[in-house]
Amino acid sequence: MNASATFHNRIATGPIQAAGWIIVSLLSINECAAQQPAESEFRPPAVPLVACDPYFSVWSQSDNLWETATTHWTGKTQRLSAIVRVDGQAYRLMGAGPQTIAAMKQTSVKVLPTRTLYTFAGHGVNVALTFTTPALPDDLMLLSRPTTYVNVTVSSTSDQTHRVEFYVDAGGELSTNTPDQMVQGSLETAGNAVALKLGTVSQHVLGKAGDDLRIDWGYLYLAAEKAGRVSTAFGNASALRESFDETGATAPKGQSTNFPVAAGDVVAALALSMGDVGRQAVSTYAVIAYDDLYSIEYMKHQLRPYWRKNGWEANDLLAAAIDQHQSLEVRCEQFDNELMDDLRRAGGDEYADIGALAYRQCFAAGKFVADANGQPLQFCKENHSNGCIATSDVFYPMAPQFLLFGPTLTKSMLVPFMDYAASDRWRFPFAPHDLGTYPKANGQRYGGGEQSEENQMPVEECGNLLALFGALAKMEGNADFASLYWNQLSQWAAYLQDKGFDPDNQLCTDDFAGHMAHNVNLSAKAICGLGAYAMLCEMRGDDDEAAKYRGIAKQFAQQWIKAARDGDHFRLAFDQKDTWSQKYNLVWDRILGLDLFPQEVYQTEMAYYRKTQNTYGLPLDNRSDYTKLDWILWTATLTENRDDFDALVRPVHRFLDVTPDRSPMTDWYFTSTAKKRGFTARPVVGGVFLKLMYDHEVWQKYASRDSTKAKDWAPMPTPPKTKVLVPTSQDGEATYRLTTDRPADDWFGVDFDAKDWRQGRGGLGTRETPGAPVGTRWNSSDIWVRRTFTLPNDPTGPAALKIWHDEDAEIYLNGQLLTKRSGFTTGYELVDIPNEKLSSGDNVIAIHCHQTTGGQFIDFGIVQIVPASQ
Repeated sequence: MNASATFHNRIATGPIQAAGWIIVSLLSINECAAQQPAESEFRPPAVPLVACDPYFSVWSQSDNLWETATTHWTGKTQRLSAIVRVDGQAYRLMGAGPQTIAAMKQTSVKVLPTRTLYTFAGHGVNVALTFTTPALPDDLMLLSRPTTYVNVTVSSTSDQTHRVEFYVDAGGELSTNTPDQMVQGSLETAGNAVALKLGTVSQHVLGKAGDDLRIDWGYLYLAAEKAGRVSTAFGNASALRESFDETGATAPKGQSTNFPVAAGDVVAALALSMGDVGRQAVSTYAVIAYDDLYSIEYMKHQLRPYWRKNGWEANDLLAAAIDQHQSLEVRCEQFDNELMDDLRRAGGDEYADIGALAYRQCFAAGKFVADANGQPLQFCKENHSNGCIATSDVFYPMAPQFLLFGPTLTKSMLVPFMDYAASDRWRFPFAPHDLGTYPKANGQRYGGGEQSEENQMPVEECGNLLALFGALAKMEGNADFASLYWNQLSQWAAYLQDKGFDPDNQLCTDDFAGHMAHNVNLSAKAICGLGAYAMLCEMRGDDDEAAKYRGIAKQFAQQWIKAARDGDHFRLAFDQKDTWSQKYNLVWDRILGLDLFPQEVYQTEMAYYRKTQNTYGLPLDNRSDYTKLDWILWTATLTENRDDFDALVRPVHRFLDVTPDRSPMTDWYFTSTAKKRGFTARPVVGGVFLKLMYDHEVWQKYASRDSTKAKDWAPMPTPPKTKVLVPTSQDGEATYRLTTDRPADDWFGVDFDAKDWRQGRGGLGTRETPGAPVGTRWNSSDIWVRRTFTLPNDPTGPAALKIWHDEDAEIYLNGQLLTKRSGFTTGYELVDIPNEKLSSGDNVIAIHCHQTTGGQFIDFGIVQIVPASQ
């Protein structure tokens, strides 16, 4: 397809007048900005612009929106740009270039739960630029929509009128993992919307799993209302922006675009005429959306995003976004005002600032999909720690945001995890850690996975699930949902009875600190987990079991106090004098009303915390001055005293305001320097909302609004079976031709002569790579391998490459590029092979694997996919 960067005029109408409600609200923002300079406002470390899911997540990492290029949460550039043209002169609002276009002075920025509000002033006008992601928690169809509105409102600062035009563009790299990937573009119409569509040529749906990855399947849309004065273009970013500066929205020209083109070389752009603007504000908007087609692979089955569950396509998504724009802006403003008021009442302005950032980040780090019954499943991503999906010790700290807003959100998070735990796949007496590596929930990958107890977190995960089921039952007033998984919960309670009070040498959720025996805080989790189980037993009418486990929990709590006391505080480990740690796990004793620990424990710990904390927060424990933001916000609630809460929260707010690390909110940082230790954009910050759960009236107010009321989830899908066509080294004998010296350019060709390459038995790598069946050592940066195999017949069903690659792999089948895989896998994964690419007789697979750090390994085979029913 060929497309020109010339803007194509759509429909010429009069100026787009905003409805009164949006004019008033945005004018008030401008007035506030004039009274309160930006320097006095809270400065988020990074500002959310598009906050939908782990792949559709764009941020500004600078004080001024026009100062630097916008980025994905991983820090890779994903360009968004906005320009306003006033009386023939253009001014940048968003985007770092081109420098030939001056930036308009930014006067304020404010992050709210569903909106980010920027204001600018100069050249006779006030400008409000608002990014609205309608993440309204009571309606899951809305919450799951991958759409963000880019709203602009302009008013004159005098009686003089000004001719105003607005421009917005989005880079092709929003639809790719790397900017060199090739994309196609097209102009689309969807009822009341006109849209520019961009997506990769390759479209390997759910083809990659890992952490530092961006989506490279599905399609990006930049849309506007068809009835407005809108022009559309694809082209070079600088050329289009400069053309808009010169000629405005009528017919600017840019560099011609011939698709396919590298994603980094193209933007999709809209220009809208706003007409003559006086003191009465005029508004217009664009919609940025992403249709990922399929979002999650769950037990080898590809699941649709939840918003698609009733058969919606991208056109329906865009049409609904345009049709509902005004009503959704009203609803988002009302929700933001209410939630911010509740946060302020609970913990002041600082707490509200943190809560608004956390709300956006938490929901943007997970994905809602529909199961076979159309019921919601939520899969969170362990951003920037290891990329795991549905990790128990990640959704445990995340849970307060889900619990606060009702049963559907909470259950959607628990169902896939619990179904896996209840399946034959999970054979251990304790709870799992995760379901795989995002976006593939095909079974645990962390530690020993499904194979061994090595590096598992048995006490941690059992305690997590019992506490969360207790909180859900408290919210609903019954234990009906817990009854669906009673065998698992009972088994885990028995495990904690046996192993929980004095944990052996094992990991907890703070696994970055390493293994530790006799962990006092982990013991507290086990005790609260047992108390929660007793509460569930009582709700089910099993009084004997309730009395038994409540007695065990009470006894353990009394033993804990004696064994952990260390003068004016309680220890890090039972056997380590002169140590201490945050006892954040004790919060469930207060929230669930278990009455296991006396008030004196909380008062003692809090007094010690207050005299021990540093400038930017309370360290996690005595081993380092780093901390976890989510745990501080939990610890701050222990005494239920507002002064104690403020004392611990204010340093966290100070950290966020001054940290030099301009990335989405970290939860792991140094309390002495305000520098990030690690972890970016993780969903665990949803734990900030725990404070609101202490207020039963507030909790019930939000939870009762759940309009989805999900129930009757489908059983966990049964993975398809595989039949080995060509064995991996795990399945049988695999022999390769290989070289670590760069070969000739045609090294992957069918007729290439590799007789000078050495021969080796698979797999190829280092024995330090956990679990890898290494047959031949490979420890250089690059390896090129070839393997010829014979198929007696053409494949009769779907076939797949079964590959373990660590790290990047470039894969050719019969001389043609099959796929490029970035990052690494921690086991064998399947890559679909179109049947026409395999044939009876000889076939050749050639792979280049590149290694940078850590373990390394390459091995592959070919399997035929056999439906589970066969």
